[in-house]
Amino acid sequence: MTVSITVGVLALQGAFFEHTKLLKQAAVQLQAKNEALWVFTEVRTAEQLDRCDALIIPGGESTTVSLVAARSNLLEPLRDFVKVHRKPTWGTCAGLILLAESANRTKKGGQDLIGGLDVRVNRNYFGRQTESFEADLDLPFLSDATTSKARPFRGVFIRAPVVEEILAPGDGKPHQKEEASQNETVIAPSRDATADFDAPKPVEVMATLPGRSRRLAGKLEAAAELNEDIGDIVAVRQRNVFGTSFHPELTPDARIHGWWLQQVLDAVGSGRFPQAPS
Repeated sequence: MTVSITVGVLALQGAFFEHTKLLKQAAVQLQAKNEALWVFTEVRTAEQLDRCDALIIPGGESTTVSLVAARSNLLEPLRDFVKVHRKPTWGTCAGLILLAESANRTKKGGQDLIGGLDVRVNRNYFGRQTESFEADLDLPFLSDATTSKARPFRGVFIRAPVVEEILAPGDGKPHQKEEASQNETVIAPSRDATADFDAPKPVEVMATLPGRSRRLAGKLEAAAELNEDIGDIVAVRQRNVFGTSFHPELTPDARIHGWWLQQVLDAVGSGRFPQAPS
């Protein structure tokens, strides 16, 4: 049976067109493997969001996106989509900031967060626009049965954040008071999920970039014996929420989009949440 899946791209500001282009390219490749019918749509209203089974929040300016979302009465529906209904969501760069439960280097009241990832991000970690750069990334999740190791993915970093801290899992609740006490740090409001999920899952580190040392022993899934510095965290996943500090949409490489669409297909097939009305 063919299943129809609607993927929205938040189109308030940023590289939403570029995401849609790569999604369409990836869908063509996926349709050779499964019978899913993919529909891609730009999202600017709560009504458009209601029709989506999954969502991408593109790179851009996170403060602008949150401000426009609030003025469009879209901020609370976005929080419900991600944190209550647990629908698959991917944020790139500014999208990662918005999906974090905590973000620093931010004045109080200057940035609203959606939340969904139990992490603290450091905004503009790599510096100003003129300090943007590209780097080859090792992304093991892009490997398949035919290759032992995926070829490097060229990551584009533009005023990019990093995940500064992995927080205790629990929909933002366990660490809200502590994070709120941090200097120049804002936090996302907590929400109770309605979807039938198991106990809170820890954040998975999906990609790192060699850089500032950090030790995360005891905070990562199956990482009790972690004894080495892993570099700067530039991609994470927690349940159905995925975030990257770089911009896959600004490259011609559709591999991450294809991988994510497969995650969306698997999530829809799990039956843990009802599909949006077509």
